[in-house]
Amino acid sequence: MLLSPVLTLCPRRSLQGYGRSRWDAERGMSTEEPPHTGRLALYLLGLQATCPPVNPHRSLVTWLKYYLEEEWTGSQQRGHPITSYYQYGLGVLALCVHRKRVRDQVVQRLLTAQQHGKLGHGGNTVDTEAVLALAFTCLERRRLVGTELAAKLRLAAHEASRNMAKAQGPDGIIGNIYSTPWALQVFLATGECQTEPAFSQAMAALLENLEAFGTAATMAQVLPVLHGHSYLDIASRHCGEEPDTLTPLDMEPLPEVPGNKTVQLVVECPLPWCYDLQLYDRLVPVPATASLLDVLQAAAALDPREFRFHTQDTPQGPFLTQVLGLEARQEKRNYWQILSAPSTPLQMGIAEYRPPDGATVILRLSEW
Repeated sequence: MLLSPVLTLCPRRSLQGYGRSRWDAERGMSTEEPPHTGRLALYLLGLQATCPPVNPHRSLVTWLKYYLEEEWTGSQQRGHPITSYYQYGLGVLALCVHRKRVRDQVVQRLLTAQQHGKLGHGGNTVDTEAVLALAFTCLERRRLVGTELAAKLRLAAHEASRNMAKAQGPDGIIGNIYSTPWALQVFLATGECQTEPAFSQAMAALLENLEAFGTAATMAQVLPVLHGHSYLDIASRHCGEEPDTLTPLDMEPLPEVPGNKTVQLVVECPLPWCYDLQLYDRLVPVPATASLLDVLQAAAALDPREFRFHTQDTPQGPFLTQVLGLEARQEKRNYWQILSAPSTPLQMGIAEYRPPDGATVILRLSEW
């Protein structure tokens, strides 16, 4: 477990009653190797949560500082970080948890990006804004910035919390199922879980969709929330009180379901990347339990010249990077968006989502 049950801001929710970090999604989008800011930040957060010996990872913190400086230089040249504001925010959060200062100019640039709506990514900025809010709250509480800047960060974090509530859908999900745990962490970190109705509604939605969190990385996002924690609690762990309760878990395979199903697979590529909007449209027969990844593999097997795709392995599972020879590239700020027709974004990874019989799945090259 990433975080142990310690003092919480709100009553603890337990599992006993019962997409995918963005950096890993983006990392396959460029021919040049980007800074490993987001991945290293998450690793350092997880490492700190395991109560390691004193300073076994000082060199990793130094590397994270180096990556953030690379990002800072890139943001001055490009107007945005080399990777994304999400990754940059994760880097600032990880350094704060490790009690490391960040230059005021860096923090101010993140504030400006939030205030001017520059966080962007396919219309869903919940996870990015949530990560920034957690970083702001950490910096302010640990007094790693001056008094004036701390006041601005406190206001920005509460503004982000209000934005989380506004982004909540009628089903209780905030942004999408994978950004919902981030939003809940903001409510917990700011103390607004006690007064914000969106918190309990989002928690109920999360508990109804736990099957979406089937990998170690996505479990690390959701488990702290289910126990009433945010990543900020890592900084105040009492490691001497932590019992050794980690035990192996035997996962049962999914039961076999006899029969087959048919899925309509559509590939769309709008301007400015393509002249023809629809590049592929075909019924694909697959076994009844097939995932979307199985559907893609079956389509490629039907005619490799007509349909082909590539994925990038990430801690959250395979991420779609190329379809019909068209590669999503970070420098072009585009990605392969996956929709359930007509326009519902996919809430799971391609290896976890199992489209029902007769479903239409759209792979659309989109801008973020």
